[in-house]
Amino acid sequence: MADLTLVYGMRLLPADEITGVGEAPVALKNGNEAHVTMHVLEGSREQIEKQLRLSIDAFFDFYPEI
Repeated sequence: MADLTLVYGMRLLPADEITGVGEAPVALKNGNEAHVTMHVLEGSREQIEKQLRLSIDAFFDFYPEI
């Protein structure tokens, strides 16, 4: 299997300040563009960390061949 790159971003903002979240573009060497779906996790630090761990586990469940 080829080497892979996991693209992600994180930023903490006040929960009541967010009005929307869109996709993030990724430029590919072949000139095409891919998009990364952004996810929002809310709660206390502990709740966010727990949700993030579950989300990462679920993400890799989509790719059992890795």
